[in-house]
Amino acid sequence: MAQHSSALKRIRRDAKQTFLNHSRISRIRTFIKKVELAIDSGDKAVAQQALHSAQPEIMRGVTKGVLHHKTAARRMSRLNARVAKLA
Repeated sequence: MAQHSSALKRIRRDAKQTFLNHSRISRIRTFIKKVELAIDSGDKAVAQQALHSAQPEIMRGVTKGVLHHKTAARRMSRLNARVAKLA
């Protein structure tokens, strides 16, 4: 266990940040799953709407530092291609 007050404070701050990062990642995954479910159902309009709401959430993950910007771009690109492929 840490002895210095600064180390104890760092442990407390890390715990809070870990909790926030986990909730942000979970929220992003939920939005991506909604898009994937809409794609699987075959409804292009619903899939486009879900993608439109997921894109800002994914980019918010980039600005908050829980996703790499290239990872976010790749995920959005792949989702966009799958939505565009729907008839």
